[in-house]
Amino acid sequence: MEMNEKPTPGVEKREFKGAIPLGNVRPAGLNSTEAMVGSVYHQLGEKKFVDLVAAFYRGVAKDEILRAEYPEEDLGPAEIRLRLFLIQYFGGPSTYSEHRGHPRLRARHFAFTVNRDTRERWLKHMRAAMDEVSLPPAIDALMWDYFERAATAMLNTAD
Repeated sequence: MEMNEKPTPGVEKREFKGAIPLGNVRPAGLNSTEAMVGSVYHQLGEKKFVDLVAAFYRGVAKDEILRAEYPEEDLGPAEIRLRLFLIQYFGGPSTYSEHRGHPRLRARHFAFTVNRDTRERWLKHMRAAMDEVSLPPAIDALMWDYFERAATAMLNTAD
């Protein structure tokens, strides 16, 4: 601890080694959610993200309502974009931003109808994909929380 830095009551500061912090131990300078998000990629590895997003798009391909929202005939480019975004968001390489700039999620989704039904469908397919790839419980909870919040933030059309 630096000389002028005051300890946070109940929080032990330790050097961050990339594992999900347990209890109230967290890396210096990060809150517990930031620490967990930053370590997810390192905990799961890239293959888990590849498998997760592939499983998600298999579901989307069979969903008549959601599939209609994707302008490309082939879902492959959308799969790559989502995979790169999730890898970056959850602590991996910044390839998404290097190729596409700032994520601007709401702006990028504004052209599509995102109402409660499409939100629920999107979440249904993501939940199925997460279950298929069997994420560790703490990571599953963290990612699911993010997906629910992000899907709600994308709402742009009344029911």
